[in-house]
Amino acid sequence: MTLPVSGPSNLPAAPAVRPQWQQAAIAISAFVVGLYVLEFIDMILGNQLDGGGIEPRTVDGLWGVLFAPVLHSGWGHLVANTIPLLILGFFVMLSGIGRGFAATGIIWVVGGVGTWLVGGSGTNHIGASILIFGWLTYLITRGLFTRHFGQLALGVVILFLYGGMLWGVLPSDPRVSWQGHLFGAIGGVVAAWVLASDVRATRAAKAVTQ
Repeated sequence: MTLPVSGPSNLPAAPAVRPQWQQAAIAISAFVVGLYVLEFIDMILGNQLDGGGIEPRTVDGLWGVLFAPVLHSGWGHLVANTIPLLILGFFVMLSGIGRGFAATGIIWVVGGVGTWLVGGSGTNHIGASILIFGWLTYLITRGLFTRHFGQLALGVVILFLYGGMLWGVLPSDPRVSWQGHLFGAIGGVVAAWVLASDVRATRAAKAVTQ
């Protein structure tokens, strides 16, 4: 009879899982680096990509819903968005990459479609501000829906640091897409509510059993 011989396993060791904060930092950093690469390509092409933004109530302009948040009207526009993107995006991704992507997707669609519906005729809307305003309201409101103390506390801090930006949802400078800001912000609240559905379901189930 042949008996199995114990010894060192030849199977490769499972890769170490990165801490959540590292995953969040890598995800948002990669996204922002991608924006800079895209802006460099746009510069080489003579800013031709900028025409791919949201053109309200036109069939071709509807494609801009997909592309507008990654396009910028020059380096100054992108640089101005960089720090809010890094900070707010990091905290959105910190609760889980999958959940962060889901929130971003909801904001992307709601912000883009809303801008397409109500934006001024003959205008072209581009810039990551749709995401910035969406991430801002998502972080501020999600704790209200989940009733999670840590998220509530973070929301208060974010409101204190960046709440002044919310004035940007009102019409002011005609060169600034307040529609993108407004519907991005609405998208953030929608995302916070939708992604808290599991928490609401758990609370409802506990209430029934009590």
